[in-house]
Amino acid sequence: MRCLGLLFLSVAGSAFAADHVGDMTVSLDLFKSDVRGILVEHCVDCHGGKKLKSEFSLATREGLLRGGEQGTAVVLGQGKDSALFQMMTHELEPPMPHKRDKLSAEDIHSVGRWIDTGAAYSAPLVANPLERRDSGNVTDGDKDFWSFAPLRVVAVPHVKGGLGVRTDLDRFIRAKQERVGVMPAQAIGRRKLIRRVYFDLIGLPPTPEQVSRFVNDTREGSYERLVDDVLSSPHYGERWGRHWLDVARWGESDGFEHDSDRKHAFHYRDFVIQALNEDMPYTTFVKWQLAGDELEPDNVMAMKATGFLGAGVYPTQITVKDAERVRYDALDDMSATMSSAMLGLTLGCARCHDHKFDPIPTLDYYRLSAAFSRTVRAEVSLPIAPVEGGTGVVQTATVQVCAEGYRPMRRHVSDKKIKDFFDETYVLNRGDVEQKGEVAVPGFLRVLMRGGATEERWKTTPPAEAKGSFRRVGVAKWITDVDHGAGNLLARVMANRVWQHHFGRGLVSTPNDFGHQGEPPTHPDLLEWLAGELIRNGWRLKSLHKTIMLSATYQQGNQRSELNESVDVDNQLYWKRVPRRQEAEVIRDTVLSVGDLLDDTLYGAGSLDSEMKRRAIYFQVKRSRITNFLQVFDYPGTLESQGARQTTATAPQSLVMMNSPLVRAAATGLAERASAVGTDPAKQIVRAYLWAFGRAPSAFELKRTTAFLAGQESGRAGLTRLCHALLCQNEFIFVE
Repeated sequence: MRCLGLLFLSVAGSAFAADHVGDMTVSLDLFKSDVRGILVEHCVDCHGGKKLKSEFSLATREGLLRGGEQGTAVVLGQGKDSALFQMMTHELEPPMPHKRDKLSAEDIHSVGRWIDTGAAYSAPLVANPLERRDSGNVTDGDKDFWSFAPLRVVAVPHVKGGLGVRTDLDRFIRAKQERVGVMPAQAIGRRKLIRRVYFDLIGLPPTPEQVSRFVNDTREGSYERLVDDVLSSPHYGERWGRHWLDVARWGESDGFEHDSDRKHAFHYRDFVIQALNEDMPYTTFVKWQLAGDELEPDNVMAMKATGFLGAGVYPTQITVKDAERVRYDALDDMSATMSSAMLGLTLGCARCHDHKFDPIPTLDYYRLSAAFSRTVRAEVSLPIAPVEGGTGVVQTATVQVCAEGYRPMRRHVSDKKIKDFFDETYVLNRGDVEQKGEVAVPGFLRVLMRGGATEERWKTTPPAEAKGSFRRVGVAKWITDVDHGAGNLLARVMANRVWQHHFGRGLVSTPNDFGHQGEPPTHPDLLEWLAGELIRNGWRLKSLHKTIMLSATYQQGNQRSELNESVDVDNQLYWKRVPRRQEAEVIRDTVLSVGDLLDDTLYGAGSLDSEMKRRAIYFQVKRSRITNFLQVFDYPGTLESQGARQTTATAPQSLVMMNSPLVRAAATGLAERASAVGTDPAKQIVRAYLWAFGRAPSAFELKRTTAFLAGQESGRAGLTRLCHALLCQNEFIFVE
């Protein structure tokens, strides 16, 4: 249904006093008896209920009287002269309800008489009406929305019993379960638990020997020691770095038609992996990605980190006519990605008009974007490491950064008239570069400024020797300020992402949207507590991992319960573990690992070779040439921040596992590992199962597979076929 307010403009003073427009009692009776039902059935879904088309809401009387984008909806006391009435009678375009039958004459008459007598409401038409925002206004009430407010100090709830409770985290989960009579699933067995830990933290399976040691280690604290040990693995950064690269829309090519390579962009990926391995405080991780070149220009890691800003797409063939528009697109890419990845806000929606749902005026959008006005991609030579032998010579490497004061990268552009950036950013009317308004003074989102703080709190004057304007330093300080800036939201968003990747769904199921259009948290107190724990523990992510993984909630199994499902079929209360298919990279890495093919070399330039034996995170991310194996298993898009991946089940996935030369080679490698135990087929089968699934085969499986091998002409070929079949099982890619 197109918007009733297509021709409506907001109108001040349109609400006349009741004695000027008729009997409000009659109007109220009409509303209750007829009009409410008409509006609910035919109108409110598009205008204040589920949507806010043309920024017109009739969910409340205030919204009705305010009108929409281009005009007045009703003239009180003049029903037949009101646009709302005339659209219903089809006297005015577009006719309403749009693309549906015209209302009955009786219904139209009721609406007209209701307007004649004052358009009274007894209550809003929906529980949480969407309303048009006043242009440019951010109120104290806006700042009280749950995700914009300061972190609440929450008390750990009391629970009745100890079932399903190991830590304080569990008490938040059990408290909600107890209120509705849901019981938690039993703890998972140790053999499955170690695989869960390994796949969650490093994306690789444990060896049969590692599984055996943990299963037989009955000493107190053995599980916590396991978590600590796996967290210390250098592969942790590879696993969790890939999660961050999803939200950073990372790629190593420019995109669009020519999709030119960025040969030195991989250093940003290496920064992410190294920073996570070193357990860098998340605030530092964020600050360096926004302004590492200004905060620590002599720190190689800080310089590499700025690759975050330049990781998006960018056209490389630009005309003079298009240059300014392309530059504003680049500013939008930087600011909107920062907002989605770090703050969980859809900032880009405010580029052409005030955000329709969140308190982000267009002015705030351009003031924040102005911090990146002079920021460009550049390739610089940086010292990487001293040359061996004590010669004093330092090895250097070319690194793509996104900074100020360096020579910009120019591709396919020879016309010197084309500017790489513009010194100032303007507030654009409707996002049109031909309709410039005032110069956007660098600033921040007012809804995330508290305690009387002004921009001066975070703005920083650059030192005399600085190459940059230090505008981004101000953004870095503001976004991590928990007392007056955006730091509380920053903590909530990251705590939610960590939870999401451990459980498959965040406490907020829309991880890139913590605004009014996003889903509210299923456990708001728990999210506040986890965000607080992140801050209290120095913003260390590994500490947050342990907090989650030591809980009974994390360690529970996936047993079904008809009673629980009758109350909570979607497992919103986390009474069990929901099995998840592994991501594309983990499936491929596991194939290589089990098949004894994995090259676990860390860092360095990526490859486009589909048969590469390194971990999948080291594939070169050329946007027009993603490796087929990864695409088939739902590799994420690289045009914008991806908060959560889609998971599909398609025939090509099975075909890839059956026919891929890489999987076939891994099957051969697994067969060789199984043969290492000797010539006894039963022992070989057990060994193959231990490598593939972390468990021995059941008696039924052993009987069937032994019979299969006995029927093969060649023992080695038969074993290879069996190993290939194991790699094609659901259990191999679902883990549990």
